[in-house]
Amino acid sequence: MSSNDKRPSVAMVTVTEDQFGQRLDNFLMTRLKGVPKSAIYRMIRKGEVRVNKGRTKPDYKLQQGDLVRVPPARTKEVSASTPFVGDSLKSQLESAILYEDDGLIVLNKPSGLAVHGGSGVSLGVIEALRQIRPGQRFLELVHRLDRDTSGCLMVAKKRSVLKKLHEDLRLGAMQKTYLALLWGRWNGLEHRIEAPLRKFHLASGERVVRVSADGKPSLTLFRQLELYEQATLVEARPITGRTHQIRVHAQHAGHPIAGDDKYLHREQAVYFEERGLKRLFLHAASLELQDLDGNSRLFEAPLPPELSTFLSRL
Repeated sequence: MSSNDKRPSVAMVTVTEDQFGQRLDNFLMTRLKGVPKSAIYRMIRKGEVRVNKGRTKPDYKLQQGDLVRVPPARTKEVSASTPFVGDSLKSQLESAILYEDDGLIVLNKPSGLAVHGGSGVSLGVIEALRQIRPGQRFLELVHRLDRDTSGCLMVAKKRSVLKKLHEDLRLGAMQKTYLALLWGRWNGLEHRIEAPLRKFHLASGERVVRVSADGKPSLTLFRQLELYEQATLVEARPITGRTHQIRVHAQHAGHPIAGDDKYLHREQAVYFEERGLKRLFLHAASLELQDLDGNSRLFEAPLPPELSTFLSRL
């Protein structure tokens, strides 16, 4: 065994209120970070994992008070592979918090920061928050924003809050509003773009989304806010929640988003670059939802200064 591996002893874990309703396999993946999925399923199948002293299946839904036997498993030391969160990023994230209570954090995510690590990104918002707040037992993303998109991002501090907000997203009971600057003058006050979307992987490994007849049903509502000489500022409301939905629907309508390095033609990109735009002009401006008590809550993230300044140049 190498010096940067550790093999903990058997742990007997009592399921808390925050873990209630979670699948056993997902519970173990969170508990045994760095252990391959195949190894976790093998431990369950062989009976090394027990719930209340009995064998069970991976999809068993945990109940509060259940006693879970978690066997020893070799994992990599997190500190050896996880980048350290410096004072600058820590300060940036803490100052980005728009709202916080005992179950939810809403922050104004900066553009250029991924929401989670992976795909060449070693550190995202959620990993950084977990490092900054080591005493917080539960921190999970409620939803995602593209790396270059700024604005309202929700992080749950309780599993009950996460389940409630996921259900609201599934039922369309949460309203997300974005601000986007589009290429060209899009006449008409309101536009409804309903076009199915499908993910594709290019030969390079890059992921793109395209309108495709066999894609998932997708609907975005656009409302014109301001017309410029060669651009249109819009409010965009995604009714469904597909990857890159607003970006691809805007492109499909003939008005891709300014600064979009995936879906904007090069000659269009030059127009915005010459005027000083250095990022994707897509901002999650507000979130409207109901809390656990049924009260309506509205969270708003102001447009970042670099985008406000760019608009003034138009």
